[in-house]
Amino acid sequence: MPYVYSVYCAYEYLFLIFRLRPSPSPSILSWQRKNRRIERRMTKAFTIVIKLGSSSLVDESTKEPKLSIMTLIVETVTNLKRMGHKVIIVSSGGIAVGLDALNIPHKPKQLSEVQAIAAVGQGRLIARWNMLFSQYGEETAQILLTRNDILRWNQYNNARNTINELLAMGVIPIVNENDTLSISEIEFGDNDTLSAITAALVGADFLFLLTDVDCLYTDNPRTNPNARPIVLVPELSEGLPGVNTSSGSGSEVGTGGMRTKLIAADLASNAGIETIVMKSDRPEYVPAIVDYIQHHFHFNPPCYAGNGTQQQFLELQDAELEQLRHHNVPLHTKFLANDNKHKLKNREFWILHGLITKGAIIIDENSYDRLLSKDKASLTPNAVIEVRDNFHELECVDLKIGKRLPSGDLDDSQPIQCVGRVRSNYTSLELAKIKGLPSERIHDVLGYSVSEYVAHRENIAFPPQF
Repeated sequence: MPYVYSVYCAYEYLFLIFRLRPSPSPSILSWQRKNRRIERRMTKAFTIVIKLGSSSLVDESTKEPKLSIMTLIVETVTNLKRMGHKVIIVSSGGIAVGLDALNIPHKPKQLSEVQAIAAVGQGRLIARWNMLFSQYGEETAQILLTRNDILRWNQYNNARNTINELLAMGVIPIVNENDTLSISEIEFGDNDTLSAITAALVGADFLFLLTDVDCLYTDNPRTNPNARPIVLVPELSEGLPGVNTSSGSGSEVGTGGMRTKLIAADLASNAGIETIVMKSDRPEYVPAIVDYIQHHFHFNPPCYAGNGTQQQFLELQDAELEQLRHHNVPLHTKFLANDNKHKLKNREFWILHGLITKGAIIIDENSYDRLLSKDKASLTPNAVIEVRDNFHELECVDLKIGKRLPSGDLDDSQPIQCVGRVRSNYTSLELAKIKGLPSERIHDVLGYSVSEYVAHRENIAFPPQF
């Protein structure tokens, strides 16, 4: 009898899916035909990460699932796989699904309650994805992460190897933060950041951030009808002149917003990944955008040298918008990837964005210049002016530069600038005793010597230098 009931539930669920799914509109049918033409033209297979927020998967007011959007995502991912691409989904929604299952109207503030709700919802969310993908004969795998899972370099590599093996098997990895165990000290903060770290982890070619607007705008298009679309960002670190990015989370069930997407785009582009912001209810546009970037998009750097005026930036948008219209490509925002010369290597990305900092080491500017030199020196104790906060050996700390007084102490009247991160071979207590000394004195002061370096070169990372 239980078996008969479970079969009945499965058929009822499938009926609900196809009842809620809208009939294909002429527009959707047109894009389906276009995607078939794109499939015949594709010349290269890419690794694509698609991130969906809770507001794209769950109705904000009723907490009911948006099965029609999920079904369109499944169709798109299946089509991308048939084109030869490898696809990873980063899916929020565990807490939102749990709220619906337990009939709780609002997300509670107490951490233990949120974690319990996530435990209920995460199973239901992955079951929903499994049910939908199974209709196309696709297998999925759930991967739940916190920062604790990638704190060590071998853990980071293991996570990468697992995802790559799943992709090689033809399985679709579905990644989410492990909200059941995550606390503020080890959480990624939002799944936009998690999606960028996942994309860098596997060396993805594209990161698609799906949201409730079709692209970035100069202002909130819901409240400002004169807001202009931003369709091309050559270098995010150089700013977005004339763009208001102050909006927070767009829904009660989400934790992100446009600001978190800009952070994710910055992380991913620094790792050499093209990042695209686009509307979540039209995922069938993804193949067309990939095709456009591969075959038609050309960016001429002299036309926009960076640090330009607001007018120059907006003129760049108008020119790219004209290209999108010419090639019949839907609105989206492209954040261009750093070239190979300037993108972060895997270990550098891990140190800068995968680890949690526990303190700071302050060095002088001359020492900083030596670390940036072509011979890429390691960090020695005589470069250190001051040590801040408490940390253990091989923990990650911020690397900052300050002004050294003739006495060797830090000049507190001068500004201090954070320039990178290091994994220290010594604890903060040990380093406080040997700071400013040559490496030969380490043993005399401590009675032992772990290393002649405070940090080996492989454990030092800086943001891309332009």
